Amino acid sequence: MSLETMRPNPTWDAASYADTVDTLAAHRDELTFIVWGGDWCKDCRALLPDFGAALEAAEVPDDRIEAIAVDQDKRGPRVDEYGIEYIPTIVVERAPDGADGDAGEELVRFVESEDVPPAVWLARELEAELEAETA
Repeated sequence: MSLETMRPNPTWDAASYADTVDTLAAHRDELTFIVWGGDWCKDCRALLPDFGAALEAAEVPDDRIEAIAVDQDKRGPRVDEYGIEYIPTIVVERAPDGADGDAGEELVRFVESEDVPPAVWLARELEAELEAETA
């Protein structure tokens, strides 16, 4: 089952979100984005196309993005493992070091709605988290 709502919004203006794109691009090779959503979900349809466009503008490799479709009962792959209750949920992990298939370290999590779009919120939280690590 694919997640069509992750298809990038062609009218999204990356220049208007330059800081967000820069942050995502700066970490594109070290982070993994796991997205749970449903094409039937109005919040997903409203939020995820712009998020997909932000990832595309930041040139995040496809192998760093895992889009997981859930059904209307919010059942789907890894839902229990990650404690997914609301969608869209986006978990950003530091990519695992080895090739053993283990999940990486969770850095930030966007759940359903915030006061700003998911890409902006995640970039802001990632900056704070990664800056705190280097301080």
